[in-house]
Amino acid sequence: MNLKEEILRLKKEKNAIILAHNYQRPEIQDIADFIGDSLELSMKAKETDADIIVFCGVDFMAEVAKIVNPEKKVLHPEPKAKCPMAAMLKPEMILEAKRRYPNAKVVLYINTTAKCKAYADAICTSANAVEVVKNIDSDIVIFGPDVNLAYYVEKRTGKRIIPIPEYGHCRVHIMFEPKDVWEARKKYPNAKLLVHPECIPEIQEEADEIASTGQMIKKACLHDEWVVFTEREMCYRLSKIYPNKKFYPAREDAICINMKRITLEKVYESLKYERFEVKINEEIMKRAKIAIENMFKLMKK
Repeated sequence: MNLKEEILRLKKEKNAIILAHNYQRPEIQDIADFIGDSLELSMKAKETDADIIVFCGVDFMAEVAKIVNPEKKVLHPEPKAKCPMAAMLKPEMILEAKRRYPNAKVVLYINTTAKCKAYADAICTSANAVEVVKNIDSDIVIFGPDVNLAYYVEKRTGKRIIPIPEYGHCRVHIMFEPKDVWEARKKYPNAKLLVHPECIPEIQEEADEIASTGQMIKKACLHDEWVVFTEREMCYRLSKIYPNKKFYPAREDAICINMKRITLEKVYESLKYERFEVKINEEIMKRAKIAIENMFKLMKK
């Protein structure tokens, strides 16, 4: 059986759409209707008339797809594909921070669970975090769960950022060390460093460009060679868009294992049996959606 052909057949038969995050395996990216970051993909799905969304990403991404597309059936091919960073933040941490800082607003990174999003005043992405925090009506902002993105935001807004939890991080992005910068400069002297804001401050300070995955796609046109400090598969995505440019992963072992749990076989089985449907408590979904909508309002200010 040719899995790719069967997936494409089922997709047409069931009026389904396949969304894949930039960190997915190349073969998953190749069968996707849209590739991008979590919010970008969910908004793309909202624009289609598909009845079923198959979301190839980690758990919180599939949740976001359901929140912004409540009328559609959202399938997550592998429930074990979870985001460890999103799991670091618990609702009780947010409530405790709000007790300590009653006048602060809560801005949560989209890399959080729906249960946490329900307690946020607004959601942000790595691309719009600075804009959202700058425009929200508070000089003190409770921000979680990534401390490195919190550092990036505080530096560019001048606001006091309260990170929750204090240790929140992405396991892939904290792999990058100063020695990786030195080695990249030596091995690829003509390349620029393209760095994700989830990297530690020491790496951010050495970057030629700091960018979310979506921004990386936009900024990659500015130079012919890049060393990319994010999940390795981003280089595959960039190479497909810019075949005449060179992209080198800063580390070959910068791999999100949970993203890689999704395979062609699992996508096929999910579509065929319509299994692992994403379901969220209605009240939580309603409150989380308000926080997401507030993000768009703050971006327009």
